[in-house]
Amino acid sequence: MTQRLEGKVALITGACSGIGLGSLELFVAEGAQVVCADIQDAKGAALEQRFPGQVRYVRCDITDEAHVAAAIAAAGDGFGGLDILFNNAGYADNMGNLTSIDAETWDTMFAVLVRGPMLGMKHAIPWMRTRGGGSIINTASVAALEAGWGPLAYSSAKAAVLHMSKVAASQLARHQIRVNAICPGIIATSIMGASMGLVPEEADKMVAHTIAVAPKLQPIARAGLPRDIAEAALYLASDASSFVTGTHIVVDGGATVGPAHAWDRSTPSPLAVLAPQPSSS
Repeated sequence: MTQRLEGKVALITGACSGIGLGSLELFVAEGAQVVCADIQDAKGAALEQRFPGQVRYVRCDITDEAHVAAAIAAAGDGFGGLDILFNNAGYADNMGNLTSIDAETWDTMFAVLVRGPMLGMKHAIPWMRTRGGGSIINTASVAALEAGWGPLAYSSAKAAVLHMSKVAASQLARHQIRVNAICPGIIATSIMGASMGLVPEEADKMVAHTIAVAPKLQPIARAGLPRDIAEAALYLASDASSFVTGTHIVVDGGATVGPAHAWDRSTPSPLAVLAPQPSSS
């Protein structure tokens, strides 16, 4: 059976943990050579040892343009080109409402979640053009689609990622470069804890808690796993999606299909409130 990414070179940001790691593992299994762009040096070195010749780690702060350019050049120079860019690295915090928001933290959020993917796309284009095209995947979120799934700045930045992906797709189609986004729902990674303001050690413990609680929050009664997002990324990275660009895939267990009463019979429907009550005689 032919591997779906055989002969392809990919760069994944934030690939040392969570969704990025799940995607790296799947991409390698499907035949790709992968540059892991992250800031977790020990984990990056371990991945190089685990996948010799298939994975190269590059330290990369995605808000720094020189770092991004160097990481993408490492893919081109080390593996001979670049076919796939997965702008996955993320960041979340527990910023409050508009009355208490901190402007500096807002700027940091947009630097990581919007500026980073923009820089990745910018520097990937020349390498992809020399290969005759490519696929760019940006991680957005269900928080970009509905209120209530994330903090204000995070949600706003992810909405920007969605529209940026669409506009980039329109500009790059003539170069045979496709651009799409993925909107994860509740995925069992430490970013859930980070969005609540927990320190990294406590945020890591949120993975088990998410697995326990998530089944109550969406129609599909289990937590999403990094592999679920990785499978969507694999589809968008592969030639199977060669006619797909400028759109997004929602991978959320049905969380955004509608209000809870639509799928949870224990939740009262607001229609019950509107229904006329029998008069007492």
